[in-house]
Amino acid sequence: MNRDALTPMVKIETVVAGTDAFAVRELIAAAGATGYTAVSGVSGLGHHGPHQGRLLFNDHDTLTLLMTVVPDEQADALIGGLRALLASSSGVMFVSDTYVSRPEYFQ
Repeated sequence: MNRDALTPMVKIETVVAGTDAFAVRELIAAAGATGYTAVSGVSGLGHHGPHQGRLLFNDHDTLTLLMTVVPDEQADALIGGLRALLASSSGVMFVSDTYVSRPEYFQ
């Protein structure tokens, strides 16, 4: 299979504190995305130093990675909402062009 048989979309990934994950989910839904994938307990090293993975009985002090894929026409609203959220809290956003094999899952 080559990319000619695939549909271009926009993938948006955010890494935020567990306390901000709900707000990100709300923005994803408000933008009209049909779903997302969330991975809690993310660890890494960034601008604010090292972050450990899952802390026992405490999802709010860990990082959460949320990923969604939307059609291009829905991306700007979601990006704008996430930028506003990230202006007042720590976290990062990654936006990239991607291709999907089942576009009906994302519309």
